Amino acid sequence: MKCKKWKVAMSMIGIVVMTFVSGQIFSAEVALEMAVFEADVTPALGSALCYGAVKPVKEVIDPLTARGVVLLGAGEPVVLCVVDFVGIANGSSDRWREAIAKAAGTTVDRVAVHTIHNHDSPGCDLSAARLLDKQGLQNVIYDQKSHDKAITKTVEALKVSLTKKQQITHVGTGKGIVEKFASNRRILGENGKIKWWRGSSCRKEEVIAAPEGTIDPELSLLSFWNNGTAVAVLTFYASHPQSYYGKGGVTPDTSGLARRKRQEETGVTHIHFNGAGGNVAAGKYNKGTVENRPVLTARMEQGMKLAWESQKKSRLESGQVNWQTVPVSLPWRGKTESALNEELLNADTLLATRIRAARDLVYFRRWKEGRKIDIGRLRMGSAQALFFPGELFVEYQLEAKKMRPDDLVVVAAYGDGGPGYIGTQVAYSQGGYEVGRVSRTNPEAEEVLTQAIKKLLKR
Repeated sequence: MKCKKWKVAMSMIGIVVMTFVSGQIFSAEVALEMAVFEADVTPALGSALCYGAVKPVKEVIDPLTARGVVLLGAGEPVVLCVVDFVGIANGSSDRWREAIAKAAGTTVDRVAVHTIHNHDSPGCDLSAARLLDKQGLQNVIYDQKSHDKAITKTVEALKVSLTKKQQITHVGTGKGIVEKFASNRRILGENGKIKWWRGSSCRKEEVIAAPEGTIDPELSLLSFWNNGTAVAVLTFYASHPQSYYGKGGVTPDTSGLARRKRQEETGVTHIHFNGAGGNVAAGKYNKGTVENRPVLTARMEQGMKLAWESQKKSRLESGQVNWQTVPVSLPWRGKTESALNEELLNADTLLATRIRAARDLVYFRRWKEGRKIDIGRLRMGSAQALFFPGELFVEYQLEAKKMRPDDLVVVAAYGDGGPGYIGTQVAYSQGGYEVGRVSRTNPEAEEVLTQAIKKLLKR
């Protein structure tokens, strides 16, 4: 009798040991699951837009959303979220990530919150707003009630999604070329300095006629499948999405509208990330007319469709999925703290200048205190997704792709908007808008980011 009990006991121990060992070695036995969420985050009428830089909300042309996925089964949950805002910076970035992490049951470093950078939308910086509040300037940078409501609705949608999670068995990867949309904003002269600049729109024929310049024409796609059923699709494309803006009409603009059309076509939740498009926009192909918005939207939609139709599916197991972050400190470049403080406190200074000073002060102080910003990487088999802060120049995206030519490397920028534009080292010597005051980092940022990319993409 004792012998039988001993054999049963040893058998049970063997099962436990083998389960533990197989859990470490053959992690495919752990099921991958995904929850998909979407929330309406459209601001209230009268709300400030684009960090207070354009007319406030007069009408809602198209609703804004926050949407994302929660990936479960590869360690603690990983959350990828995109908000239809122009930017979420500093304290606001902290607050979004903390609230989402708590709702998803994970840690903040495993949450990526990005924006699509549509200009007719809120630009949120809780830290800067607090500085402005002390000067009697409430809600000049964004409507704080709408901001709080957006976070609450996103968190509620995420919690509900966790009750409807689905198993993930495959990942799909695809690419599509977006024709006649993107062009580099910075056109150099023979002296190596900026000669012309074309933003989201341009009406000067000689500037329009200049070459597209350095861009990434590829729109990349990642999709997640439960056997034959698509659960979610993620797309990545590097360009400012604006067609026209600044008239008070809220909209997610070209990329958001194309995303919606593709979602209606496929019936699959579509999440779009703006890539490293800090120095890329539609200026060569856009004169800023109302009529051109559907034209640009159709070109973006076609790129998304091509990527969907070209995708190849492969089996995805938990052992092939990994999340990693590298915290970085992007060095400050700008005015002194005392000069910025003087601008903020001077009631006779233009409101736009005081808002800029508040945003600059916040980033400077966070950098001075040693606060770092996470750069994330999600590996899914041979696909690698990188998640960056700020308005990153496209050269970083192209360089990342070169480092792993056999993998599908996709890039999302416009995470924490605190750093502003992040140029390449040479760009700062060339001059131009992006590396002026709207960039809060100095040329050393390139080395910091290059080393981070190498570390994240290292086999």
